Amino acid sequence: MSHPVKLGGVHHTALRCKDAKETVEWYARVLGMEYTTAFAEDHVPSTGDYDPYMHVFLDAGNGNILAFFELPNQPEMGRDENTPQWVQHFAFKVGSEEELLAAKAHIEAEGIDVLGPTHHGIFKSIYFFDPNGHRVELATDIGSDEQYAELKRVAPVMLDEWSKTKTAPRHADWLHEIARQEHGNA
Repeated sequence: MSHPVKLGGVHHTALRCKDAKETVEWYARVLGMEYTTAFAEDHVPSTGDYDPYMHVFLDAGNGNILAFFELPNQPEMGRDENTPQWVQHFAFKVGSEEELLAAKAHIEAEGIDVLGPTHHGIFKSIYFFDPNGHRVELATDIGSDEQYAELKRVAPVMLDEWSKTKTAPRHADWLHEIARQEHGNA
């Protein structure tokens, strides 16, 4: 039996921003995103509440849209202080390690601190923050079909073990070994 919900991908992901214009300009300059759409309302369509907002949409490639809300009547934007900064982020795909390194050079030339590349066994990433304090990741896949298949195979076992023990299951230790070998720490 097929599932009754048929997803066609992510329509958009929406986050809050401090300044819609600054955010649109930053994503265009730093990541080359095209600004495509804006909605501005005084009342929230889903609730009817009075809460003026600007909702901007940026094209992240391949039909993926990143959106932001500027909410001038709400308290100053904050973050979840109980969650480490490295946890909440969004990641964009780039085509190769060369593109990842070129992106890093470009972003650093914009005066932005960049962490990485970090080797995750099957992909490499760089990390940085946007002007709103959101952590952004650029990642490129480097794994083999066999490695991705093995990760998919052990995923249910790892989740079950994690659920019972709350300690990291060791079913994919080979990922860490790949990263250690690349860094000469074998």
